[in-house]
Amino acid sequence: MKLGVVGLPNVGKSTLFNAITCAGAQAANYPFCTIEPNTGVVAVPDERLDVLSEMYHPEKYTPATLEFVDIAGLVKGASKGEGLGNKFLSHIREVDAIVHVVRCFEDENVIHVDGSVDPARDIETIQTELILADIETVSKRLEKAQHLLKNGDKKYAEEVEAAEIVLKHLDGLKPARTAPLSKEQTEIVNGWFLLTSKKVVYAANIGENDVGEGSEDLPMVRRVKQIAKDEGSQVLVICAKLEEEIAQLDPEEKQEFLDEMGIGKSGLDRLVKLGYELLGYISFLTAGPKEVRAWTIVNGTKAPQAAGKIHTDFERGFIRAEIVSYDDLVREGSMAACKEKGLVRSEGKDYVMKDGDVTLFRFNV
Repeated sequence: MKLGVVGLPNVGKSTLFNAITCAGAQAANYPFCTIEPNTGVVAVPDERLDVLSEMYHPEKYTPATLEFVDIAGLVKGASKGEGLGNKFLSHIREVDAIVHVVRCFEDENVIHVDGSVDPARDIETIQTELILADIETVSKRLEKAQHLLKNGDKKYAEEVEAAEIVLKHLDGLKPARTAPLSKEQTEIVNGWFLLTSKKVVYAANIGENDVGEGSEDLPMVRRVKQIAKDEGSQVLVICAKLEEEIAQLDPEEKQEFLDEMGIGKSGLDRLVKLGYELLGYISFLTAGPKEVRAWTIVNGTKAPQAAGKIHTDFERGFIRAEIVSYDDLVREGSMAACKEKGLVRSEGKDYVMKDGDVTLFRFNV
């Protein structure tokens, strides 16, 4: 699961990424690793794992994780090779969703690349570059599909129709994710890995003096929210500079600081959780003295495929899943107590997993 962090120069993108990587390194419960200089892996905050750890005192504690990629080099003309150009675009193509950092603060010491702070203009600059790159991709697809259709291959008729709809939409400078496509057409277009098909969360980066009550209603934040609403995207109001400072505190100091500020949860924790939800993921849990762990699956996954996340043999030899809800397990205090009260369910191969299912898979290979 990869989230790409994008933004124009001097909007706070690198500051936010530094906060992400530092948080992963500092939080004792959450493993962190740097895969390469611009990539960091951070745990998805899940209080349920903390509670289960208190119950089982496991040898291992393994939360779900998200990978963040710091994508640099965007300037006007990136779609035509300006700046890092094609390298920048290829990095975006590899991620599952985009965190678009938008500057929503004034600071005369931090020069804006366009000379003034305007969130709507900044969003349009990046979106236009992605749209121009997608127009090129879709045009090539359309040309190829039309050629094959002319030669008598009727199966390309639907691809031609989908490409024409998307191209018209992109020409109107609208992202592919908002194009009016049928379910079948959406499946075709998803195979093209368009940059503007990816889901987006706008990180409205505010100044330190604006943190707290009223931050959601700042004029610049409102502009970002309107754009997000129009295209069905999400917005997270965050202060990257403050998050970088918070990330360097130990867990106890961090919570104390957040409580004093009246924030409750750090913006970073909210961003990680929102990214997880944005991608349509849920977690089922396994718990015992050896390990307490959250396993990532797509919402709608059935029990055998969930078992396959642990080991392919579990899916191949799936017999049943013994499941208890997290709430029932915590309330009763043990799996044995849940069994006595008939709260442990035996589910078969057609069972659709739910978020927070505490699960034991039975299999035979």
